[in-house]
Amino acid sequence: MSRECCGPDEAPGVPAEFDHCCAPGERHDHEAMPVWWRDRILLLPAVSGVALLAGYLTGWVGGPDAAATMLLAGGLLAGAWTFVPGAVRRLLRGKVGVVLLMTIAAVGAVALGHIGEAAALAFLFSIAEALEERAMDRARHGLRALLSLIPETARLSRLTGDVTVPAVEVRTFDILVVGAGERIATDGVVVRGRSSVDTSAVTGESIPVEVGPGEAVLAGSVNGSGSLHIEATADGRDNSLTTIVRLVEEAHAKKGERARLADRIARPLVPVVLVAAASVALLGAVFGDPGLWLERALVVLVAASPCALAIAVPVTVISAIGSASKLGIVIKSGAAFEHLGTIGRVAIDKTGTLTRNRPEVVAVETAADVSRATVLAVAAGLEATSTHPLASAITAAVDAPAEVTEVEEQAGRGVAGRFEGRPVRAGSPRWIPSGPLTATVDRMAQQGMSIILVEIDGAAAGAIGIRDELRPEAAEAVRALRQQGVRVMMLTGDNARTARALADQVGITDVRAEQLPQEKAAAVHESTAAAPTAMIGDGINDAPALAAATVGIAMGATGSAAAVESAAVAFTGTDLRLIPEAFAHARRGRRIMTGNIALALAIIVVLFPLALFGVLGLAGVVLVHEVAEVAVILNGVRAARLRRQRQDVGAGAGTGRLVAAARA
Repeated sequence: MSRECCGPDEAPGVPAEFDHCCAPGERHDHEAMPVWWRDRILLLPAVSGVALLAGYLTGWVGGPDAAATMLLAGGLLAGAWTFVPGAVRRLLRGKVGVVLLMTIAAVGAVALGHIGEAAALAFLFSIAEALEERAMDRARHGLRALLSLIPETARLSRLTGDVTVPAVEVRTFDILVVGAGERIATDGVVVRGRSSVDTSAVTGESIPVEVGPGEAVLAGSVNGSGSLHIEATADGRDNSLTTIVRLVEEAHAKKGERARLADRIARPLVPVVLVAAASVALLGAVFGDPGLWLERALVVLVAASPCALAIAVPVTVISAIGSASKLGIVIKSGAAFEHLGTIGRVAIDKTGTLTRNRPEVVAVETAADVSRATVLAVAAGLEATSTHPLASAITAAVDAPAEVTEVEEQAGRGVAGRFEGRPVRAGSPRWIPSGPLTATVDRMAQQGMSIILVEIDGAAAGAIGIRDELRPEAAEAVRALRQQGVRVMMLTGDNARTARALADQVGITDVRAEQLPQEKAAAVHESTAAAPTAMIGDGINDAPALAAATVGIAMGATGSAAAVESAAVAFTGTDLRLIPEAFAHARRGRRIMTGNIALALAIIVVLFPLALFGVLGLAGVVLVHEVAEVAVILNGVRAARLRRQRQDVGAGAGTGRLVAAARA
C-alpha cells in the first residue's frame, strides 16, 4: 500500500511513487480510475477504521472485553497489512523510514498490551498513505488527456492518391492532407494552402493563427476553414504533444525524490531508538535483573516511539486541505500543501488565467466619413456565418448586423460580400490595405489588439480592435502577491506585444512571451533553482510547467483535464484572488505543522531519559504519550480555520486585508 513499501532497486532517480512492487492495489495503465468507494487502495484502511471505532464503542458501552479486543486487533491487522510487510522488506534491503517507525510503534504497543493505541496508529497511517497513493494514480491517468488530442488516423498524399494511415505511422517528410476542422497529427510545415489554425492546445493562444506556405504548425492544432498540405517535421510518435507527456513524467519523477519532513526526521531516529532499546536490554541483562531491564527496554521503546510525530503532520494537513476546499482550493496531497506554504515566486499563464479567454471588441476606429455603427454592422454582417473566434467577438458587439449578400470566406484572409450594392470586405491588415488608418492600426497593435479592417467600396472604412481582456480582479491579485513578498512572472505563448500590453495593466514586469510548452517548463525550472515557485495555468500547453514547478496550480473547472491532473493544486473557480488566499492558508498550516513536529520531538526527548532511568514506568509513559497526541490533534485541527478576508472586486480594501491574513 505505502509508496515507501519497497523502493527502487537499482534506479536512484526513480521515485518511490512509481514503485508498486509490494502494493496490493497496483494498477496498470489500461485500467480505468475507479471511483473512491470502489478503490481497492482505500479498502483496508476503511476496514481498519470501522473495526477501530467498533472496538472503542464496545468498550465504552461496557461490552465484553474479549469482543472489544478482537475488534481492535482486527483494525490493527487491517491497517498494518498496508505497510508492515513493505516495512520489513525495506528493512531487509537496508532502507528505513516512517513505515518502519510505525511498525516499531505498533509492535511495541502490542507487546505492552496497548492494542487500541497500535490499532489507532495503523489506521491513521494507512489512510494517509492510501489517499496520497490515489492522488498519484489520478495524476498518471490524467496524462491520457494529452495524447487524446492526436487524431487516430492521418491522411497522407501519395503519388497514387490520398491514403489514410494510423497517426503513429506518420514519418518525417510525409505530406499530410488536413481538411477544415481536422486536427493535425504531428508537427510540420505548410507546403500548400492557407487557413487559420487554432493552436490553443499547444501554445495557449486563444486567437487562431493564420498560416500559409512555409509556416510551421504543431501537433494537436485544429485547422480552420481552409485545406492544408503539411510536410511532417516529426514522427507521429515524437511530436509536441508526446514531448509534453515526457516532460510531465520527468517532472513528477524529480519531485518524487523529495522526502516529506516527517520522514526526514524519522530516518535518523529509527536506528537511535533501536540501538538504545537493545542496549538497555542487553546491558541490563549483563549487569542487573534481565526481566526488569527487558521491561524497561520496552518502556524506552514506547517512550521513543513516534506516536505524536506520526500524526503531527497528517492531522494538520488533513484539516487544512479539508477547509481549503471551502475556498474552492483542491490540494491533492500533503506534500503539495507543505510546498504551497514556501512559495516565493509565481509564474502565471496569460490566456485563460490572467485573461477571460473570451475575445471582445475593445476599440473601433473609423475613417472620417464613416460612422462607428456602420463599420460594426457591416463587419457583423460579413462575419455572421463564420466560426472564427474573432467573428463571434464582432457579432456579440452588434445588436443588428447589416444585410450583406454574396458572402464568401477566404481562408486565412477574411470575408467578402456586398452591402447595399457595394463590395465590402472584413479581414486581416495583411489582406486589406489600411490606407489612412495605418497609424491607427499600428497604435492598436501596440496595445495588444488583434485587428480586423473593414473595407467599403474599395476604401478602408474602419479598424476593429479585439483583445482577450484581463479578469477584473487580476491587478488586485498581483498586487496582493507582491505585498506578500512573492515575485510574479508571466509566461505565455502569445506574441510579445500583446503580452507586454496586458502585463503593464496588472503590474507584472517579468514577461516571457511566445513560449512553447518546453520553454515554459525551462523557465519554471530556472525559477525554482532560485526560490520555491508556483506555476498557475489552465491549458494543456501548461502541463509541463505545472509539473515542473514546486507547486502546480490549475485554474478553473473548465481548464483542460491534462492541466488539472498535472497540477498539485486545482482551483474550482477562476478568481485570481484565490492565489494569495491559498498561500496565506498554507503558510499558517505550515507553522502549525512545524509546531506539532517540535512538540512531538520534545515529548520523545523528555520521555527518553525518564524511561531509561526508571523515573517513569509504563503507565506514566503511556499517559504522557496520550496527552501529547491529544495536544497535537487539537493544535492540528486549528489549521482548519479559514481566514477569508477577500472582498468583491472593486471593494478596494481587500488586498491589504489579504496581506494581513498572510502575515498573521
